[in-house]
Amino acid sequence: MLIYAAAGAAMLAAALLPRLLGKAPFSMPMVFLAVGAVSFGTIASLPDPDPVRYASVTQHLTELCVIISLMGAGLALNRPVGLRRWATTWRLLAIAMPVSMIAVGVLGWAVLGLGLAAAVLLAAVLAPTDPVLATEVQVAEPADSEDDDENDDDETRHALTAEAGLNDGLAFPFVYAAIALTAAQADWVWTWLAVDVLWRLAVGVVCGLLIGWLLGKLFFSAPSTKFRLAEHAEGFVALAATFLTFGLTELAEGYGFVAVFVCGCTIRAAERSHGYHRVLHQYIEQTERMLTVVVIFLLGGAAATGLLAGVTWQEILVAAAVLLVVRPLAGLIALTGRRTGPRERAVISFFGVRGVGSLFYLTYALQAGEFGDPRALWRIVAIVVIGSIVLHGITASPSMRFLDRSRGRTP
Repeated sequence: MLIYAAAGAAMLAAALLPRLLGKAPFSMPMVFLAVGAVSFGTIASLPDPDPVRYASVTQHLTELCVIISLMGAGLALNRPVGLRRWATTWRLLAIAMPVSMIAVGVLGWAVLGLGLAAAVLLAAVLAPTDPVLATEVQVAEPADSEDDDENDDDETRHALTAEAGLNDGLAFPFVYAAIALTAAQADWVWTWLAVDVLWRLAVGVVCGLLIGWLLGKLFFSAPSTKFRLAEHAEGFVALAATFLTFGLTELAEGYGFVAVFVCGCTIRAAERSHGYHRVLHQYIEQTERMLTVVVIFLLGGAAATGLLAGVTWQEILVAAAVLLVVRPLAGLIALTGRRTGPRERAVISFFGVRGVGSLFYLTYALQAGEFGDPRALWRIVAIVVIGSIVLHGITASPSMRFLDRSRGRTP
């Protein structure tokens, strides 16, 4: 009965907190992280939240949270895909992401004493900019018309949303590389390039485009109104699109994360200004919020009940470097020469939020390969994610309000 009552209270809080917090320098994940730590630290009857012991549950819960968030990100983006329109995002993916991974891998090897496979895994796990915890600095919702200035994507929000949507899937090849290193096969590089890079990425993009195109036709231009789901405003269809795309792509041995985001973008492009996009996005956003509450609540509980036991100053130092040095510096390098102003470049570079995607990748890899002490890797990743929740949660709202005022927009 206690669990039911707690679940109800958590869902109610998830609905109220974004409005109650308003412009305060606190985020909903910060609150539930603290609530989870206090609850599991004081209530003995709560179940064990250890993600190492319950790796399978952790993997599926975080995977579900990420794919739903990726669909929401794809649906929210108002700006059509293009080389110029998405130039900042392409730079973040092509420059900032590899630079960050190299730096994190070197830190893992040189400072933490990790082996090659574990260092590569740490770099891959901490590569994605998370689409789940970065809502304050991302595109809020789809615009209902081409002339909707209120929801127009400024460069900062668009870049961070699109980056989060794509690099969550682009990290997967490097996770597979780390797993391959544990098997110590001589010809793994060619198999990795052919299968884990080229094939899986191509299948993810193609499946996302094809399924998104078919669903867009069904939603907006089916011959019969009975099948034209946009006319019926059924929001839960967004979940159907998410699960269908992810499942079919994974069956085809492609990257489901990439496919889900591409599918969301493709559905949006089918009829860009239709109000049904907002219906779909709102349903996805509500579902994502509930799942985020569960994941962050459990993370806080795990941190309070032993996940961080044995933490060293080297691990804290590396976590601080990832958040305060590696990502900001890599972002600034990537955006050098862009026409974005210095304020925008600074904010985009700083808000490389690490979160649920990192937890998924770590859990997935630890079940697929041998990387030494799993709890040591969990400690450093958990410190980075918790640090990101706190640091970016405190600074997100003030930073975005400052940018909005500097551009003459209403915060």
